[in-house]
Amino acid sequence: MDRRNTLGLPRAVAYELSEDEGRNPSRQPTIGDVVNQRFGRRDMLRGALAASAITAIAGPAILDGRPASAAGTSRFVFDEVPHGVDATHHVAPGYDADILIRWGDPVVKGAPAFDPHNQTADAQEKQFGYNNDYIAVIPLEGAADRALLCVNHEYTSEELMFPGLSGPQDSKDAQFKDMTPERIEIEMAAHGASVLEIERTGGKWRVVADSKYNRRISTRSTEVAITGPAAGDARMKTKADPSGTKMIGMVNNCAGGVTPWGTYLSGEENFHGYFWGKMPEEHREAANHKRYGVPGNWYNWGTVHERYDVTKEPNEANRFGWVVEIDPTDPTSTPKKRTALGRFKHEGVEPVLLDDGRVVFYMGDDERFEYVYKFVTAGKFNPNDRAANADLLDEGTLYVARFNADGAVTWLPLVHGQNGLTAENGFASQADVLIETRRAADVVKATPMDRPEDVEPNRVTGKVYVMLTNNTRRKPDQLDGPNPRADNKFGQIVEITPAAAGHGAETATWDILVQCGDPSVAEVGAKWNAATSPNGWFGMPDMCAVDADGRLWIGTDGMNAKSTGTADGLFGLESEGEGRGTSKQFFRCPAGAEMCGPVFTPDQTALFLAIQHPGEDGETWPEFGRASTFADPATRWPDFKGGMPPRPSVVVVTKQGGGKIAS
Repeated sequence: MDRRNTLGLPRAVAYELSEDEGRNPSRQPTIGDVVNQRFGRRDMLRGALAASAITAIAGPAILDGRPASAAGTSRFVFDEVPHGVDATHHVAPGYDADILIRWGDPVVKGAPAFDPHNQTADAQEKQFGYNNDYIAVIPLEGAADRALLCVNHEYTSEELMFPGLSGPQDSKDAQFKDMTPERIEIEMAAHGASVLEIERTGGKWRVVADSKYNRRISTRSTEVAITGPAAGDARMKTKADPSGTKMIGMVNNCAGGVTPWGTYLSGEENFHGYFWGKMPEEHREAANHKRYGVPGNWYNWGTVHERYDVTKEPNEANRFGWVVEIDPTDPTSTPKKRTALGRFKHEGVEPVLLDDGRVVFYMGDDERFEYVYKFVTAGKFNPNDRAANADLLDEGTLYVARFNADGAVTWLPLVHGQNGLTAENGFASQADVLIETRRAADVVKATPMDRPEDVEPNRVTGKVYVMLTNNTRRKPDQLDGPNPRADNKFGQIVEITPAAAGHGAETATWDILVQCGDPSVAEVGAKWNAATSPNGWFGMPDMCAVDADGRLWIGTDGMNAKSTGTADGLFGLESEGEGRGTSKQFFRCPAGAEMCGPVFTPDQTALFLAIQHPGEDGETWPEFGRASTFADPATRWPDFKGGMPPRPSVVVVTKQGGGKIAS
């Protein structure tokens, strides 16, 4: 997105606008066109509240031959949190929500105490990074009370992070004038990921200080390998790396996944915003960069580091936008960018193990009119030899989805030499297909979707859930997006059911689970089960989780006093039986924050949530009503101490007295 369109906006708002920008020139029918053909536009616009509205779309699903929930009952056993906006978080009665770790807290041995007024890059590389997003919990050595917590650090919000800044540094007045080289280094150190050992004692979880597993992965200094079909390609080579196989750092890591062999996958999302300068139109990479929005000019890193200036290092942007595999059990291991999984603005990378041992990973590209993907490994998972799985992600087939009007899904392989992916169309090799994954998907005529975020398989039911956040750019005469709603602010959830041959097949079917938004406002066109309370509906579905019982949990991004009258939160959503389409709110974020994570321990007695950018976007909360800054934030969550800014944090939820969450 052109920086001129985001001047003066908080970083989270700028990111949302960028994801809604849309750079797809494809004229392939969108999922909205397909929905119209399948169900009829008039029926889809009624905004009916009754349960029959859900049934008309998807039908009552059956789990294990029986309805998963009977009418009037719920598999989510808790008293609902009310809608609202205030300075702190709220969890269902009978639960504790404890702060596990905050921005600036020590991670590795020797980390100094956090001092927001005297930050340094060296200190930040030993401390918990900023804006925690995806969380993975990986049991350690088979123990129920020990685990490795893996956390992405997506981006930085300078106006809340540094004292003395009046607002976002890409504003018209600021023009990055307060973003000194030292502060740029701190920002880079605050990006990346954290790996921490955690343990449960007395029913509560805590970080194990100075654990041998604790690690910070930094955009500033961590070496990362580039592997797979694009590694070593001429378009991946730079002056600093003439081999095209290694680099420093990963950036804007949003969602992710955990492999069956226990590694942690981290997806690079809005990498375009970190690049600086203006690419000459005649350059070989100009069209490729434009398709991804490079350069975004959101950060001024390119004034200090040549690699982020596209006029000086035009290939560097090709080295971002990948899935990174990290071994959390070995803090000396080198993270690897697995190019076989494609290059785009990655969200979740969630796996399903096939009967024959191959592994399928589902993924979304988070921008308006982008696509849903899956990757099927060529090799087979070996449960008895972890080392044998080390490079499974370097060989396989990347597919993109076409959603058909008859309810079928066709998975289209993105393989060089097939379906127009040839030299005549500018694809000289598989490396070209992967570096320009978006254009390859255009060529094979995949279905443009409305901001595909998390894509999560349900290992109990076999279904797959696609979070489609919104599309505010659809005009009344356009049939765009995941449903035929003009100016679709609230998004919806699409459900994919694999064919009888399983997740590895090239066909599936699709349905709509819910259309999000306030069902009491007819023109919104929201569709929920009638059992959903006035506090249960939500908008802007983003991240999700499926617990061990197969229950679907939804985290939102974009709800606030202005857009929905309530803050972001976590919701339990019935996906099966007569209760299908019923939602209940379990947790509500503090003002300005986004719900990230979420993830359960295998025994479901703990739920980990990442609360990102608390206090941002203060203008949308009438009680605050102004821009939020380090000195004057909309909230000082979670410390609520004078002089301490709001701090992105990981929260762990447990049931008072013990037991499974929501049971």
